[in-house]
Amino acid sequence: MRFPVLAGAALLALNTAATAELLSPKVTITQVDWAAAAASLPERGDGDAAAAFARANAESEKRYPGIGKSSVPVLLPVDLGPFQPTKYFLPGPAGYTGTFILNHGDGGFKFQYKRKPVEIEITGAGFTYDLDGPDRHEAFPAPKELQDAFPGIRRILHEAHVRYVFERFGVPYVVSIQCYDRRPSSRYPSCREVDPVAVKFLQTLRTVGGAPQTIAEPKLDLTQPDKTSDFTYYGPGDLIPNSGWRKMPGTADYTVYAAMRFPIADAPAYVKSQSFMPWGDCYKSGKNGRTGRKNVPYSCKVNGIPLLFNEAAAVNFTYPWRDNFCELRDFLVGQCAGGYGHQGQDIRPATCVQKDVNADRCLPYHHTIAAARDGLIWRMPGNLGAYIVINTPNEFVRFRYLHLNPHYMDSEGLITGRQVSEGEIIGKVATWGDFEKGTSYHLHFNMQVFTKVGWAWVNPYMSLVLSYERMIGGKGTEIKPGDPAPVIPDKPPVILNPPLPGEAKAAEDKPVQAKPAEAKSRKKARRPVRKKRR
Repeated sequence: MRFPVLAGAALLALNTAATAELLSPKVTITQVDWAAAAASLPERGDGDAAAAFARANAESEKRYPGIGKSSVPVLLPVDLGPFQPTKYFLPGPAGYTGTFILNHGDGGFKFQYKRKPVEIEITGAGFTYDLDGPDRHEAFPAPKELQDAFPGIRRILHEAHVRYVFERFGVPYVVSIQCYDRRPSSRYPSCREVDPVAVKFLQTLRTVGGAPQTIAEPKLDLTQPDKTSDFTYYGPGDLIPNSGWRKMPGTADYTVYAAMRFPIADAPAYVKSQSFMPWGDCYKSGKNGRTGRKNVPYSCKVNGIPLLFNEAAAVNFTYPWRDNFCELRDFLVGQCAGGYGHQGQDIRPATCVQKDVNADRCLPYHHTIAAARDGLIWRMPGNLGAYIVINTPNEFVRFRYLHLNPHYMDSEGLITGRQVSEGEIIGKVATWGDFEKGTSYHLHFNMQVFTKVGWAWVNPYMSLVLSYERMIGGKGTEIKPGDPAPVIPDKPPVILNPPLPGEAKAAEDKPVQAKPAEAKSRKKARRPVRKKRR
């Protein structure tokens, strides 16, 4: 059957670009006062700043390998106290970033949150990204005990982190802890609980390494293939109608933040919404109709677009792509119009594989996922996601992969400190939410860049477009506002157990009406009570 086409809406984003020209990120280069930094070293010694830092690096290298690669002075705890360094320490041409953990009860800190250690991150940057559009954060006065040691220090809440932002030696630094602005609980760290941890961490910081070097203007190669292809996509910010938070628009960001490899290992692949497409749950916005049976028609109340309860619907696994970065979610995203959004892009692989003709969902683990760049893994064991952190002369970014099977990642050693190479297979597309089959069959892909207020979510859409064009060797075509919506071709799923000749074939192409709800007065049949066996 031909599935109803999702009609292209007029682009609602406020900053609509006149053309589909790809843009390089805007950055501010750090001007480092290395003489002042050298004067802060515990043992200044004789010689210039380079010699002083060479001596400091030789001492610190034992604990922090590669510290001399940092293009800015490295501030870290000297007397660790309750803070334990992790294997996430990445110095390089763009600066450095690293984490420390604090366990419940260490240093006298006790929390209601006990599920995992508290992780403290510190970053110093050789350049920072200047983002357009909204940049929502809440600012609060820093404690008095920090103001003398860190003149101008700011305490802010931004994208579910408490952050202390300060400048020293001309370098922007940020100390950050993930938290939630709510009451303390055993499930989530509250910002009120972890704020004293950040204060204590800041008081332990000393200059321990780095190396004077030239910080050049970052440059990205945005060259697109000369050949054309059948790849089509809606522009950035052009969400499915009314699918944004409180029906707000997306952001038309044509910036390519990283020259990367496409994260699905093989083409074709499709950037698609998981909530407002067939089999989607409409994410707390309500449904028209009842779901639960294959091919039952329904729609999301926010827009009424016809949908089918069948994850293999052709529209889910065909072009065009559609941005879902600012789609309705409860996640904090400073770059979205309402301050809330999806944080990344959902990507489906080439096909949907189903168990049999009666199945309504896709089976996991039939397509592989690749590392987008050479980088460092940042991930605690058991997590369903993983970051790959990139520190080069041209990029200070990190990618996050979500919904991978955590048992596979643990068994393959994909945990903090593991180095991966671009194109290396790091998993398979899965359905892992908080548990197996907890979400649809897709990869959720995020991107963060380092700004003056720390790491911030940015839309990876055009970075994905360029990386995909390079993978398939052909330039795509952007569907502009007012262009006719493309016809969605038929694309049947792969059936692992097809019906044998002569058997009755399930009517996949014919929508099935949902059965009316049974009367509430009808009592459920009771199961016989079985005696326990000893």
